Formats: sequence, structure tokens, C-alpha cells
Amino acid sequence: MKAATAYELEQVPQVTQKQYLVLAIPLVISGISTPILGAVDTAVVGRIPDPALIGGVAIGAVIFNTMYWLLGFLRVSTSGFTAQAQGAGNQQEMILSFIRPMIIAVIFGLLFVLIQKPVLELALFLIGSSEAVSSFASTYFFIRIWGAPFILLSYVLIGWLVGMGHVKLSLALQIFMNLLNIILSIILVLHMGMGIEGVAFATLISEVTAVLFGACIVFRLKGYNLFRIDFKSIMNTKSLLKMLKVNRDLFLRTVCLLTMTGIFTAKGASMGEVTLAANAILLQIQYLVAYLFGGFANASGILVGRAIGGRNYSVYKRSFSLSAEWGFFTAIMLSICILLFGDFIIALFTTIVDVQEVTKEYLLWMVLFPFVGFWGLQLEGIFSGATEAKSIRDSIILALLVFLIALWIMLPSYNNHGLWFAFIVFSLSRSLFLSMFIPKLTKANFP
Repeated sequence: MKAATAYELEQVPQVTQKQYLVLAIPLVISGISTPILGAVDTAVVGRIPDPALIGGVAIGAVIFNTMYWLLGFLRVSTSGFTAQAQGAGNQQEMILSFIRPMIIAVIFGLLFVLIQKPVLELALFLIGSSEAVSSFASTYFFIRIWGAPFILLSYVLIGWLVGMGHVKLSLALQIFMNLLNIILSIILVLHMGMGIEGVAFATLISEVTAVLFGACIVFRLKGYNLFRIDFKSIMNTKSLLKMLKVNRDLFLRTVCLLTMTGIFTAKGASMGEVTLAANAILLQIQYLVAYLFGGFANASGILVGRAIGGRNYSVYKRSFSLSAEWGFFTAIMLSICILLFGDFIIALFTTIVDVQEVTKEYLLWMVLFPFVGFWGLQLEGIFSGATEAKSIRDSIILALLVFLIALWIMLPSYNNHGLWFAFIVFSLSRSLFLSMFIPKLTKANFP
């Protein structure tokens, strides 16, 4: 049996550790490159001795995360439907799984640009930050908003490339965007003194350029003529309805996740600029951890999608065991790294002593996060690959309810520690509740 590449996983009775890692490692690198974008923004402005600047970027990032995460289903569902179409050997459906979400991305991207002012006003009202932080966040927002259609198109491009198994091309696209952003941020902020405007312009330019680069990649791929598909095929009622149902459930899942994040940020903002800045740094660490797990989750999702499309139960079952093994091993390694090098990591984000000290006070919660969160993140990748989003939606709703109860009980007595306790409980609940839907997923696809 020859070794599988990232481009073509053979239909074999078992998937080896090596085959899994060949698929997963580029996705892991690709995954952690995404939060590095926000981490670099935070670290660059952290060099400027004003915690309001860090808070401004944090608030701005929350607003864009809210907007874009609501449309995160564009990447997730595109990857799942594409992997299933490839597993079934249906070339037309592979192309349609790219065109349909691309249309949705353009529509919503333009809509965000049109309603930018009321979106910002509502967000700042709900978060309730100080006047200085709100001013910086507004400057950041009004520049970056013009990249909305492009970042949503990049979700579709990356999701399709991942679903097709072109993980190296997906990795190249994301690394190109993030390296460009890093270089421009350093030049515009630290060397040209543009402040928060420089951070925003760097991100905007990198988003637009990455989509142009991604479009060149897709159109140069051999064997996929995107212009041979007629309008009737695109609007096929059955396929379109299935896609919309999956996207609806993933949208609702994201609403719940962002509700939790929004409440978390708002409560942190009410405790002062230093606490807000400390929480922003810890959340950036959490994003790095979550996206790293997301690489393994995406690999498992591709395997599951192809297994379902090709009716291969062995690969389907093996995907769960590989996800559990590598997820748990990664959780141990990450917790040890955060515990041993936490002070160094925090120093990378800011030189402000007060913010560093407050961040260290709550670092232990980040040591716990990999253990309680990895299985839920892995399972979301698996369920997404199976395009079974209803279970993801229901589990996150239950986890949100648990978060609100924990917050109500712990916040009055323990303040920011109570806030982080509720966050950890939410992450644990997410893992436990989604595990309960595994038998149903298996029965539905392999009765």
C-alpha cells in the first residue's frame, strides 16, 4: 500500500498515523496562521504604551469576529460538501460546492459594507467600553470593513481547497495572507508610526491581495472548469436546500458562540482597561490553541466526509480514534508549554507591566483549556465533515445555557476568575454534549 498524500487519500481499510499526519500537519499550520493575524495586531499595538490601544484592537477584533464568524459556515460547509462529493467521485458537485457558497459570500460581504455604521454603533453600545477604547475601535473598524467581501470569499476558497484535499495550496494561501499582514503591520505601525490605522490597513490590504492570489490558484487547477456549470444546476432545489439547512444550523451555532464571547468581553470591559487588555491577550492565546486543534479537526472532517461519500465505514471509524489520540496528545503538550513559558508568551504581547501582571494572574485558566476543549473542537470538525450541523447547533445551545448559569453563580463573588471559570465550564460542556450525538451520527450514515 503506497502512502497517501495530502491530495489523494486512498480508500483503504485503515488510515495509518502517517497518512493522517500527512493530511493534518499542513492543516494545523494553516489553522494557527489564522489567529496569528489577531495576535500580531495585539502584539504590535502592545509596543505602544497605552492599554486603550490594545483594548481598541480587541474590541475591533471582537466586532469583526462576530460578523465573520456568523458566516464561518461558508468555510466549514464548503469543506464538508466538497469532501463528500470527492468521496463519491461526483465532479459536477465538487464545482457546485464552490460556486454556491461563493455567491452567498459576495452578497453578505457587500451587505456588511452597506450597513457598517449601524453595526458599529450597536456593537459599541452592547460592549460598553470606555470612550478612548471606543474611539480606537471605530478607527480600526471603518478601515477594515471594506475587506468584508474579500475575507468571506477567502473562506470559500480555503474551504473548497481543504475539501478537495489541496491542503498545501490552502496553507500557501493563508500563510501568504498572514505574512503580508505581519510585514505590513510592522512597517506601518512601528516604522511609519501610523498607530491603529496602520494595523487596520495592513489587514485590509492582506485580505484583498489573498483573494486575488486564491482566485489564481483555483482557476489554474486542471480538470475543474467552473464555467461549464449552468444556472439550473446551481439552483437545484434539493442540493440547495440541504446546503442552506446545514448553513442555517452552523449560523445558529456561531450565534451562540459569539453570544458567549460577547458577554465575556463585555463583562471584562466593565472591570477596567487593564483587565480588558489582559483578557484580550489570554483570548488570543486561546484562539491559537483552538485553531491548532482545528487543524486536526479539519483533517478528521475530510476523512469523515470522504468516508461517507464513498461509504467506507473503516475510514469513518478510524477518524474518531485518530482525532482522540492526537487531540489528547496535543492538549498535554500545549498545557505544559503554557505552564512553563507563560510569562514569555505574555511578554510577546505587551511591554506594559500592569497588563503583564494581571494577565499572569489568570494564566492558569489557559493551562486548563486544552484538556476541557479539545474533544469538542475535534468533534465539530468530524460532524462538519459529515455535514451534520444540527447536532453541533444543539450541543452549543446547551453549553451556552451552562455558561450563563455558571456566570450568574460565580461572577458576583469571584469577578474575573468567575468569568474565566464560566468560560472553562462552557468549553467542557461543549465537548460532553456533542459526544452524546455520536451514536446518532453513525446510525444515520452507516445503518
